[in-house]
Amino acid sequence: MISVQDLKSAITERCQQYLAEHPLNQRATQTLPLLQAKNHILAQDITASFDIPRQNLSAMDGYAFAKGSELAERTALTIVGESVAGKAFDGALQAGQGVRIFTGAIVPSDCDTVVMQENTNFNDIKDSIDKTQFYAITLTKTATVSSNIRYQGEEVQTGETVLTIGKRLNPTDISLLANLGVAQVSVFAPLTVGIIATGDELVQIGEPLTHLAKIYNSNTPTLKSLLHELPIIIKDYGIVADTLEATRNTVQQAISECDLIISTAGVSVGDYDFLTTVIDDLGQINHYKVAMKPGKPFVFGEFKKAEKTVLYFGLPGNPLSTVVGCLQFVKPALWRLSAVNKMDLPKPLRLQAKTTHNIKKAVGRQDYQRAIVAQDDEGNLSVTPLSAQDSHRIKQLSQANCLLVLPQDNAGVTAGEWVTIEPFSWNFQ
Repeated sequence: MISVQDLKSAITERCQQYLAEHPLNQRATQTLPLLQAKNHILAQDITASFDIPRQNLSAMDGYAFAKGSELAERTALTIVGESVAGKAFDGALQAGQGVRIFTGAIVPSDCDTVVMQENTNFNDIKDSIDKTQFYAITLTKTATVSSNIRYQGEEVQTGETVLTIGKRLNPTDISLLANLGVAQVSVFAPLTVGIIATGDELVQIGEPLTHLAKIYNSNTPTLKSLLHELPIIIKDYGIVADTLEATRNTVQQAISECDLIISTAGVSVGDYDFLTTVIDDLGQINHYKVAMKPGKPFVFGEFKKAEKTVLYFGLPGNPLSTVVGCLQFVKPALWRLSAVNKMDLPKPLRLQAKTTHNIKKAVGRQDYQRAIVAQDDEGNLSVTPLSAQDSHRIKQLSQANCLLVLPQDNAGVTAGEWVTIEPFSWNFQ
């Protein structure tokens, strides 16, 4: 039985090998409108077609003064016009003259300084100003040449590479590209991920439960929800009957159509658990069973196709094991396989919190306990484990906002000790 960390390392290594076997220059690409590209992986470098800013702009509301103007405190200067965003001043200026200017407006070419409005007597005279006439303002503080100007190209220069291949596009990247007028981008085509649910007891949501032995298939919707932000296409193979033939046929179909397969249930040692037999027959099992609770009967394997490898993750059937296994192993692997660069790989958020209760634990497996983390007014974190940690308890999984992680060699903790928690991303901003 492999440890959690060793399994994570083995999956990471296999994903790196997969990327070497399937180089980026052989990956399919597609063009997406910018607003549909969030979380997709760039398949091209993006270079700027113009400077940002495109011209010298004012960083303040105030006054732009001509080169050579006296800028000492109490100096009186003549205002001869104005420059506003979208409408620049187009006259000529001499030393001692300036224009009223607003944030984001173009600084006239013969100006070299912007003085903020607060450092002039504007507020004292604004009610008497006739904007159609020249008027004088007085500096209330000495100004510095070149101040309060955003110079052309100081942020981005024409031809500069602003984003590179492998970048996972986030909302701030969308903002940058929109500022550059980029309407569409080339991204790597999504991987196709097959999801298989097994078990004669399962019923699709929306259909009636015809027998007390029947339950709804919750794991497929859970996986779809957990994976919805990834740049993948999910292919749902529905519920597979507990027979060797049905299991084999579905897996064979998924191998032919998918890049990666995820199954739930059917990977234990029961008389009706056929997945491990089929995986071992059609492909290979790289690792079986992991020293964690919940989720011990976890399978990591693969299938060889003529042109590529199809990786396989087999999760246990109970809901908590599905969530924990997906968060710890499946989701990180999918991000790696998506061709995202190392800097943009989503990283698990781990924090330290003081536990409010004693926690019992046996040495031998790494525990992921459902818990509720709280923060006091000083920012200190405390965490309370939920009362029962049975992996079938669905309501408690919904009530929790984090996983409390206890290492494999941990023998329990007492109230007040520091522990590691992994907050659920959907509970925090």
